[in-house]
Amino acid sequence: MTGPQGEREVEVTLCPDGPLLVRGATQVVDGDGERHRVERPVVAVCRCGSSLRPPWCDGMHKLLKQ
Repeated sequence: MTGPQGEREVEVTLCPDGPLLVRGATQVVDGDGERHRVERPVVAVCRCGSSLRPPWCDGMHKLLKQ
């Protein structure tokens, strides 16, 4: 799907108690301004700050709930 100027639309879905699911992105920019290339149609971006693979979610939020 493309936007009004031929750009790809990016969709972000908040997972309750989990990551942000990002669809359609070509890159993600982290809090330090570093750009991370996206090579999949959907990526999970960490929101809890505990991932060992930032900015990507690695499931650590599940351990925090216990």
